[in-house]
Amino acid sequence: MCESYNFKYNTNFKCLMPCNLYGQNDNYDLKNSHFFPALIKKMHAVKKKKAKKIVVWGTGNPKRELMHVDDLADACIYFFKKKTKESLINIGTGEEKKIIQYVYFLKKKMNLNVKIIFDKSKPDGTPRKVINSSIAHKYGWKPKISLSAGFDFYLNGWINHWE
Repeated sequence: MCESYNFKYNTNFKCLMPCNLYGQNDNYDLKNSHFFPALIKKMHAVKKKKAKKIVVWGTGNPKRELMHVDDLADACIYFFKKKTKESLINIGTGEEKKIIQYVYFLKKKMNLNVKIIFDKSKPDGTPRKVINSSIAHKYGWKPKISLSAGFDFYLNGWINHWE
């Protein structure tokens, strides 16, 4: 639709398509959240209960791309001010990691001493969810917030949300 309006009325509408996001005001419901907030909530519960293990669905091999919500907000402002030929622009980091890597990242960041068990009887989901952000990068936009910095910034907010 954006493309059609731009062609017919010489407008500059854009549709920005983000990768998986994380950050403030995320959905942590274990039944319908995305994988990263679900992992955070599970690991927080394990830490609070002082449990010795955590069970993660699937093999841990599917690949995901994560970006902080503030980077998406930055991209929206950036492209609002920019004239582009393309009306559909993917917004992402261009970095993918296996879910198992995110699990061990969170384990370390949350200072957990637990055994990770992958329940291979549960589904993995889509093998790969990574987008091509080359158009955004061509116009000079790049994300600024690393996974580590983004997680550290909101860690207290997440934990305070549940306590």
